[in-house]
Amino acid sequence: MRGAGTMQKRLVRHGNSRAIVIDKAVLDLLGIDDSTDLRVTTDGTSLKITPTRASDVRRARLNDALDRIEGRYPDTLKRLAE
Repeated sequence: MRGAGTMQKRLVRHGNSRAIVIDKAVLDLLGIDDSTDLRVTTDGTSLKITPTRASDVRRARLNDALDRIEGRYPDTLKRLAE
């Protein structure tokens, strides 16, 4: 399965929504199971589904905290950098 680039899939009904069925081999390859959080992003023409790892969540939280600190103390940080 490694290196396989594309698969043809169709949406299936799931209640009032639509779903994509992901083959077990792909789930195993990516280490995804029922408890894995997935991030779904789009560029307006395609979907990207990425497993969210604990390290991704920690990194995002750290970046948010750094943004808040930079916004709150820009002068202090500038002086510290000198």
